[in-house]
Amino acid sequence: MTAAAPVLIVGAGIAGVACGRALHDAGVPVRLVDRGRVPGGRMASRRIDDRYVDTGASYFTARDERFSAVVRDWQARGLAREWTDTFVTVPGGETKTGPVRWAAAGGLRSLVTDLAAELDVEQHREVTTVAPTGTGPGLLVDGEPAGTVVLAMPDPQALRLLDPSLSEARALIAEREWEATLALVARFPARTWDFDGAFVDDATLSWVADDGSRRGDGAPVLVAHSTPAFARPRLADPVAAETELVAALRRSFDLPEPVSTYVQRWTFSKPAGGRYEPYGLVGGASSTLGFCGDGWGASKVEAAWLSGHLLGEALAARG
Repeated sequence: MTAAAPVLIVGAGIAGVACGRALHDAGVPVRLVDRGRVPGGRMASRRIDDRYVDTGASYFTARDERFSAVVRDWQARGLAREWTDTFVTVPGGETKTGPVRWAAAGGLRSLVTDLAAELDVEQHREVTTVAPTGTGPGLLVDGEPAGTVVLAMPDPQALRLLDPSLSEARALIAEREWEATLALVARFPARTWDFDGAFVDDATLSWVADDGSRRGDGAPVLVAHSTPAFARPRLADPVAAETELVAALRRSFDLPEPVSTYVQRWTFSKPAGGRYEPYGLVGGASSTLGFCGDGWGASKVEAAWLSGHLLGEALAARG
């Protein structure tokens, strides 16, 4: 008997890895490819000044019992930690409470790496085209045959890969708008603020997180996310926006000059608007295209994990 071809997942963020884990746990062969150096996607943690800083997703919540079970396991093994349930608004200083937000001592990327531990993941692999074979069932990924392909990435990135003839698949993801963000990492001489996270009503900044608080090491590091309107015209040269970002951060919180800074560009930071379906799926048993990520369901880490997990279960059930 010929062994089944592995499901090919393009993108090793939390959605792609969750999909891979669900397939792996169901005994379905699976292979992940990703253009980055390490798994993580927008759950990104970059090493700056000898410590990891979360430059992408700021935190996550856990309300769904399936994801909560994963989080409890991370917590038991010292990978995830409860961070805070209270943020402030600026200006005004009003406090807002909500569900517990979770963080990771090793940076959020470490959680994706943990999920991917048992999976076949090829990094530094840039996929450029997904197309029909033209002669029969199945798909071609950069010219190589593949039966089932999952694109675990923002819709605009997935759309670039799809051959124009894959009209049904393209129609699933063609209309969604995505917002851009610039993330400023700023290290200060000392901690002079008293908040975990702040929603900012400003033309330049929308959100600021205390990275020392969420990581638990007390480092005097803030990560400030810009508004989409500020980011969009500055994506070609994000470093040039550093001066304006620093000025807005200092103005909003009465801060001194930072001792070091770094700017991260997120062209597709999050989708604008919601989508009810948890994942997308087109095709039959011999030629299937799946889509998952935070573009499906709510734009949250938990929703991205659930999107990949549910798609993996659905693909496994097809046999």
